[in-house]
Amino acid sequence: MAATLTPFSRTVTVLLIDDQPIIGEAVRRMFAGEEGLVFHFCKHAPEAIETAATVGPTVILQDLVMPEIDGLELVKRFRADQRFRDVPIIVLSAKEEAAVKADAFACGANDYLVKLPDRLELLARVRYHSRGYVALLERNEAFAALQASQQVLANDLATAAQYVRSLLPPPQHMGAVTADWRFIPSADLGGDAFGYHNIDDEHVAVYLLDVCGHGVGAALLSVSALNAIRSEALPQTDFHDPGSVLAALNKAFPMERQNDMFFTIWYGVYNTVARTIRWAGGGHPPALLLLPGEGAKPVQLDSDGPLIGAVDGLEFDSREMAVPAGSRLFVYSDGAFEISRPDGSMWAFDDFLTTLASPPLGPESRMDTLVTHVRKLSERDDFIDDFSMVELVFG
Repeated sequence: MAATLTPFSRTVTVLLIDDQPIIGEAVRRMFAGEEGLVFHFCKHAPEAIETAATVGPTVILQDLVMPEIDGLELVKRFRADQRFRDVPIIVLSAKEEAAVKADAFACGANDYLVKLPDRLELLARVRYHSRGYVALLERNEAFAALQASQQVLANDLATAAQYVRSLLPPPQHMGAVTADWRFIPSADLGGDAFGYHNIDDEHVAVYLLDVCGHGVGAALLSVSALNAIRSEALPQTDFHDPGSVLAALNKAFPMERQNDMFFTIWYGVYNTVARTIRWAGGGHPPALLLLPGEGAKPVQLDSDGPLIGAVDGLEFDSREMAVPAGSRLFVYSDGAFEISRPDGSMWAFDDFLTTLASPPLGPESRMDTLVTHVRKLSERDDFIDDFSMVELVFG
């Protein structure tokens, strides 16, 4: 019973280069009637590359001994041409010496057959090499499409990061309070957003939130929450009361309506007359109050409030403490201290506190000193998560 070949799912395009028309006719007859196979013949070796450019072969059959161009030289020319660098080349030759075969492979041939081979063997090798080449093309196309998609995503993330940055308030003086910040979005863009503003003549609000996950969706949720706070657009909310603000946010942004995304937040209100700060937090790292004087670690303005949007109907407690003149308040996201070293170990939170409390050695701010230190620890310039930090200085 004759052997049957599995039909190849893509067209096999064969280009035979041989100075003998009788060989061309013999190979044509071998391939006649084969489904999904197209045969082309080139008699003149100097025309081979031009012919290949026209027909687009998925496999090249090539004689080794030709009068116009040496077969090995032609193999080298194909391999030197970017268009045919990966096209399989099967050498057909009357020579069977091992040294000749070795030379052919050294020049870039993929296979070597003594002509003329058995029809089934030639068909099998042609389909095998074509299949590998087509798979390579498909892989390259998929990789190129992936790169293009990643570039589109990177452009979208860069646009989103620029938009988030455009919503952040400028460094400014609000009476006796001076505000500044640092925002370095990660490559994937996290969901950090923050702000500060005068609620009235005696109260300054400061807030920083961090949406779970990364990407444009997280950024859009953070912007929506930021705008709700900044415009005081939460119904029946006393924006002087941090607990009331967090409860209203929790009601306004349930995770089941936000693609299962939630966020953490720290919200504080500074009373410029009483020189006190009230705050509440929802699953967020504690803000740090650095008191005047040297050597003291920052006071952690912690809270035990839950994540925003996770459970409906929760209440949030507010806390309060006095703020001496000359104090500094730092509100930040976890991207400022959850730093992984190259060996996989994590930076200790106590070391983060020590770094922030240490006076800068030069003209740069404490926040800039922290950024420099973090980059040195991680041995990378970019950040795995958004780095966000707000500093208020109380005069």
